[in-house]
Amino acid sequence: MPDFITVEYGATGASKSTNDMGMRAMQARAYDARNSQYLLIKSPPASGKSRALMFLGLDKLYNQGIRKVIVAVPEKSIGNSFRSTSLTQHGFDHDWTVSPRNNLCDMLGGEGGKINAFLRFMESDDEIIVCTHSTLRHAFDRIMESDAGIAAFHGCLLAVDEFHHVSADADNRLGELVRSVMSEGSAHLVAMTGSYFRGDQVPVLRPEDEEKFTRVTYTYYEQLSGYEHLKTLGIGYHFYHGSYLSAIGEVLDPTKKTIIHIPNVNSQAALGDKIKEMNSILDVLGDVVEIDPFTGCQHLRTSDGRIH
Repeated sequence: MPDFITVEYGATGASKSTNDMGMRAMQARAYDARNSQYLLIKSPPASGKSRALMFLGLDKLYNQGIRKVIVAVPEKSIGNSFRSTSLTQHGFDHDWTVSPRNNLCDMLGGEGGKINAFLRFMESDDEIIVCTHSTLRHAFDRIMESDAGIAAFHGCLLAVDEFHHVSADADNRLGELVRSVMSEGSAHLVAMTGSYFRGDQVPVLRPEDEEKFTRVTYTYYEQLSGYEHLKTLGIGYHFYHGSYLSAIGEVLDPTKKTIIHIPNVNSQAALGDKIKEMNSILDVLGDVVEIDPFTGCQHLRTSDGRIH
């Protein structure tokens, strides 16, 4: 079946080139808006939002009077994107340094210990913490019950990754948290997302809150056109009956590099067990002949006798 859509790109290499401070195109664009109190960064995956936040957070700490940077991510694995990073070796004035005790995404133990670690951070002279949305929500509730209240966030920068988890709905706890922090007056906010919309048709922010944000937008076309080797991108549609696994073999070409996105567990196409689905796809491609003990990569022999 021919591609339904074919897009040509410039292959400029701009997406990976950096300026004299080590910033890629999107990061430099965000840094130009660094003096904004509320900043909304809408940018595709792999465009460098996490490092953009590092540049912004450090400037606010050292040049704008902000005393703490709080980074909240939806799940622990994403916290790795905000681990300590040397920026001075690429030309920036400061390095992004997260103390091990303040990287709560790497911290072992239950949620209770992480909440206590967050509360300790807020009372200490430490400047940067990385935690999950869940830890932030629970710690925020504890802070609001204390004598400090919302004043604890005075002079803080709150950075929320995957900002579309926020909702204007009154029952959305993360949304209420963001609105409360904004109401404090002195706190800064950086909102980062690759998709500024929600599937439940509820807006991410209320109009009166959204209009306070300075927007930095870096489009998918800019990102893809800035790759060095990507010349064209084709998108096609293939139809099937029953399970997608019964037809996926007609689409896959083992001779080409391929990324397969298994359907979300909440979608109708999902079969309920991602491991089982993955193994079924491998069965379609060929037979597993060995598993690399160091990487975990599975090597398959396809019907033409080749090992992949």
